[in-house]
Amino acid sequence: MLTRRDPGSSPWAFLSLRTHGGFADGLLALSFHRWIKFEEKVEDGGERWSKPHITTLSLHSLFELRTCIKKGTVLLDLDAHSLKQIIDAHVLRPEVRKKLTSVLLRTPQHHTTKSQLRIVAELGALKNQFQKKIPAEAEVSNILVGEVDFLEKPFIAFIRLQEAVGLGALTEVAFPSRFLFILLGPRAKVKAYHEIGRAVATVLTDELFQRVACQAQDREDLIAGIDEFLDELTVLPPGKWDPTIRIPPPKCLPSPHKRYQRGKTQQLSGALLLKSRAGPEPVSEELQRTGRLFGGLVKDIRRKVPWYWSDFYEALNIQCFSATLYIYLATVTNAITFGGMLGDATDNMQGVLESFLGTAVAGAVFCLFAGQPLTILSSTGPVLVFERLLFSFSKDYSLDYLEFRLWIGLWVAFFGLILVATEASYLVQYFTRFTEEGFCALISFIFIYDAVKKMLSLADNFPVNWDYKINDVTLYGCICNSSGTGRSRLPPKQRDNTVSMIGWGLEAANWSLLTRTECLRVGGHLVGNSCNYMPDITFMAFILFLGTFLCSMTLKSFKTSRYFPTALRKLVSDFSIILAILIFCGIDAILGLETPKLIVPSEFKPTNSQRGWVVFPFGVNPWWVCLVSTVPAVLVIILIFMDQQITAVILNRKEYRLQKGAGFHLDLFCVSLLMILTSVTGLPWYVSATVISLAHMDSLKKESTTSAPGDQPKFLGIREQRLTGLVVFILTGVSVFLAPVLKYIPMPVLYGVFLYMGVAALNSIQLMDRIQLLLMPAKHQPDFMYLRHVPLRRVHLFTLIQVLCLAALWILKSTVAAIIFPVMLLALVGIRKAMECIFSQQDLSWLDDIMPEKDRKEEEEKLRSSQEKEESDSEDVSRAGKSCLPQMSLH
Repeated sequence: MLTRRDPGSSPWAFLSLRTHGGFADGLLALSFHRWIKFEEKVEDGGERWSKPHITTLSLHSLFELRTCIKKGTVLLDLDAHSLKQIIDAHVLRPEVRKKLTSVLLRTPQHHTTKSQLRIVAELGALKNQFQKKIPAEAEVSNILVGEVDFLEKPFIAFIRLQEAVGLGALTEVAFPSRFLFILLGPRAKVKAYHEIGRAVATVLTDELFQRVACQAQDREDLIAGIDEFLDELTVLPPGKWDPTIRIPPPKCLPSPHKRYQRGKTQQLSGALLLKSRAGPEPVSEELQRTGRLFGGLVKDIRRKVPWYWSDFYEALNIQCFSATLYIYLATVTNAITFGGMLGDATDNMQGVLESFLGTAVAGAVFCLFAGQPLTILSSTGPVLVFERLLFSFSKDYSLDYLEFRLWIGLWVAFFGLILVATEASYLVQYFTRFTEEGFCALISFIFIYDAVKKMLSLADNFPVNWDYKINDVTLYGCICNSSGTGRSRLPPKQRDNTVSMIGWGLEAANWSLLTRTECLRVGGHLVGNSCNYMPDITFMAFILFLGTFLCSMTLKSFKTSRYFPTALRKLVSDFSIILAILIFCGIDAILGLETPKLIVPSEFKPTNSQRGWVVFPFGVNPWWVCLVSTVPAVLVIILIFMDQQITAVILNRKEYRLQKGAGFHLDLFCVSLLMILTSVTGLPWYVSATVISLAHMDSLKKESTTSAPGDQPKFLGIREQRLTGLVVFILTGVSVFLAPVLKYIPMPVLYGVFLYMGVAALNSIQLMDRIQLLLMPAKHQPDFMYLRHVPLRRVHLFTLIQVLCLAALWILKSTVAAIIFPVMLLALVGIRKAMECIFSQQDLSWLDDIMPEKDRKEEEEKLRSSQEKEESDSEDVSRAGKSCLPQMSLH
């Protein structure tokens, strides 16, 4: 059995059970089991281990175990360094000791159909792979049971060594042993011995009994621990189930701290209730006010400087390479999408090239100096809405758009620096889950909506002939016809459809042989009832779109599948998005259809030739524009502050277990300075992109490499570093030179990635879980923590209010009233405050606590653990007068 050397920590259990049969002159292992939280058994033939399963025992075997501990030898804190010394510690007759030593020191062999060479080779490989799953500080316990012919009555010994020692070939893996249980007796009772051995193994894998076994000072303590185990036992009646069925391990194990008597649970519930009534949690260290100008900014810099160099060398991992490719393609797609939308909204005063350049420069600077470099900067939907309204206003009142925008940007930067100086990020503590989820859901739905909208627009660009009839196939056609303008035409082309571009002055002899592009180029027009239809393109685009989305979802969850080794499954999961993109780019290339491709600007010049790369503050606009700009600047700074800080709060949730701290003031400072740069150069404004940033975090999750068979890997945190984001934005900047390669990526594939990011972000918020509860009967609802403490009707009311606020934000951003959209984001905080008149503090502490579900459970376990520690300390004091010497009994 493997346990951690600190008995107070979460225990690991690797327990090895051998059941032996044979005679004194030879010993044969008839059965071999092991426990690492769950039982595994060598199947018949000795060729493989069984699947991990929950141990099922007979009640009689546990009673027999209690008797063995009561009547057998118990050696606690024995000072021995080998199995021979352990045997010599027993007072036995010389001839019995000699035979017992011979039996126990022999290496047992399994019945097997394999050759010895194959066994040795596979065993070596198995041990190497198996040992990687076990923590380095683990310890082993061994249980040896069997029958021999030289004993008249059973020999029983329970031994706890003073120091864990290696026992050579006795253990399957090279870890030190702490506990041993030996049961040898007369023949004809091997099955009973085997069941007692399984009972010992099951008890020793129990986390509470492990603590008892590590701290026990006499046999009475061990018996009391077994009695405690028996008190919590669940018995299944015979004939009502099949004992041969192996029960698979659950996906989530309950905490051992929940197994306390009801009185303690009631005390705990009272403590949690008092805690919820006590008000909000203390302000985190990142948001504590210093009372000095720029005091919060200085603290952020001091907090991040010690980690700065580690932010680069900790990125040297293949997972970071996968994340870089994934986020790069997402960022490029986003830059093209929003660049195109900005171009349409501003008459190309800001277009795709400006979007690429701004994304590269602003993003790279932010990743180098920001407090939370995992944040991805981008143009966002709310900013795009404001740009559209600002351009329309400038056009209606004959103002220079870029100059007007420059003054707004300068005022926004000024207001942002004032907020940094006054430590206004302190207000972030009022952004509860209600506000976070409303904003995150809005941005996620914008991603999903834009992806679907772009795909539906393909039906207009590549229309499908829904009136097509196969019987009329001979009537369909499309040819090029002369426009009759008298212009010189291309010469007739040959039957192989190649057109000679020599002799353009000659009249065309056969217009019908020109291609569509050639026909339109020389002034002809298309005639026929199938000229406008391209059905293959539209349908293929939707196949690529949905295929990329579904493939990404499937491959991302591949690490939890049953197929292939763990390392391969994790690798596929880490590269899931890249693999999905490559798969469907390959499908598109094989089929050869002219689906719309990614088009990257190939020349470095402004999209609109009427503008330059620098915007001057005093040009054609009246002087008073610099003062009037303060009004829209107030709305923009509210939008920037809410967008930036809500995203920062989401990314710095406790559930991500970040170790290097946040930097709310430093992030806002960087965004404010970048606002000056992008305004002067006429580039788009940038702020934290919630969905892409969440995708970045998700692609950098770390999981434990040591997990028991049947147990799920544990989430360890995020790879916190600056390099992935920095490389993403550098690649975005040089994408102009990668146009020959990027042109082969179909846009529907990238829209599928957009859809995946939107759906993945929605799945990460509690709101979606509560929306699903509206459609579930009570008996099928998951066991969420808040459902244990809040009435279901109150949960539904809270969800309804949140959905109505989300709908109001969506409608508002889609109408002419979108100018007040930033104010409505701020209003979410006020609405949440007003909800305290409807919901009790206890209800809100469960429904609107910023801690995620797992952290709420961990909070309960910490409270239970603290109570248990206090009780354990009191018990230690009461035992202070008892003898600490181990007691021994002889058989």
